[in-house]
Amino acid sequence: MLFLKLSLLFGLLSLPHVTHSQALDEAHIQIMFKGHYTVAIEHLVPEKVLHETPIVMIHGHGMTGTNFLNTPDGRLGWADYFLSEGFELFIIDQPARARSTYQINVDGIQTTIDTSIIELRFTATQRFNFWPKASLHTQWPGPGIAGDPVFDNFYASTVPSLDSDEESSVKMKAAGSKLLDQIGKPIILLTHSQSGTHGWILADSRPSLIKTVIALEPAGPPFINAVFPPLTLDRPFGITEIPVNYSPPISSPSELQREVVFNSTSLGITCFRQASPPRQLVNMLGIPMVVITSESSYHSEFDRCTVEYLKQAGVDIEHLRLAEDRGIKGNGHMMFMELNGLEIAEKVVRRWIREKLRE
Repeated sequence: MLFLKLSLLFGLLSLPHVTHSQALDEAHIQIMFKGHYTVAIEHLVPEKVLHETPIVMIHGHGMTGTNFLNTPDGRLGWADYFLSEGFELFIIDQPARARSTYQINVDGIQTTIDTSIIELRFTATQRFNFWPKASLHTQWPGPGIAGDPVFDNFYASTVPSLDSDEESSVKMKAAGSKLLDQIGKPIILLTHSQSGTHGWILADSRPSLIKTVIALEPAGPPFINAVFPPLTLDRPFGITEIPVNYSPPISSPSELQREVVFNSTSLGITCFRQASPPRQLVNMLGIPMVVITSESSYHSEFDRCTVEYLKQAGVDIEHLRLAEDRGIKGNGHMMFMELNGLEIAEKVVRRWIREKLRE
C-alpha cells in the first residue's frame, strides 16, 4: 500500500541523483498479533532493485527506525545509501515503541534516556573521558551537548522504550520471525546496540532466512553488563536474554558453565567464555556474521568478548574495528549518524556484503 511520506524528526528522506517519485515505493507494514499489539515496518523499494537479498534494519534502545533514514544535521542516511545501491529495505520500529504503538495493560514498563546519558555515551564522550578511548571521539556533527541544534534534533528523536530487555526480546522474536516469514526469502540483518541480541535470536529462530548478520556494536558482553554501573548479571543465555539453541541442548541457563577470560575493575569489564568443552550455537552455524566497532565507543572495550564467545560456540564471525582494520577514525556508538557515516556504509558494510554474499 502506498502512502504519503512521513514527516520525520530529522527532515525528509532524499535520494541522490533521483527524485522521490522516480526512486521510491514506500509502504508501511503492520504485523498484527491477535489484537494484542502491532509492529510497524517501513518498507522502502528503489525504482530498480539490483539485489535479490533485502536488508532488514533494527535500531537500538531509545531509538526508532528513523536512525537509518537520515541524520540530525540533515545529511543523507544509510537508507539513502543502500537504496541508491539498489537494495530493498525493511526498517523496523521495535514493539511498544514509536509507530509500533505502546499499549497499556499489554506492554511492560517504559523508560526514557535523559540528555546527560546521551552526552556521556554517544555524542560528547570526549568531554567526559569515562573510558580510555572516549577522548578519540571527533565525528559527531557539532559539540554534542544539550542546547546545540543538532543535539536537540537527535534528542527529540529518542522515545520511551520497554525497560525489560527480556520482554523486548520475546516480542522482537515474534515480530521479526513473522516479518522474515512474510518476506519469504533470505535477508541481510543489520542490528545496532540493544538490537544486537535480536540479531542472534532471529538467526537462531529463522536460520534459513538469514544470509548474514551485521551487528553494529551489539549489546554485550556475554552474561554481564559492562562499563556503566551497576555491573549486573544479564543475558543469562550468554549473548541473549531468552533461550537460543545450544548443542548439547540446555534446559536452564545454569547449565552454561562459564569462566573468566579477562576482568578489569577499572574499566568495569568482566569477559566470560564457556568452560570447556563449549556448547555450540547450532542454528547459527554457517551464517557469516560480523561485529563492527568504532574507535572511541565504550564498545571498543568489550565487543571482542562477544565475538570470541560466538567463535567459541562455532559461529562464523569476524570483528571489524573501524580504526584498526579500515583506517576510519574518531567514531562513537552512533557511527551511522556521524560525519563519516556514508564512508562506513560504503567501505565497511557494503564491502562486507559484496565480499561475503557477492551482492
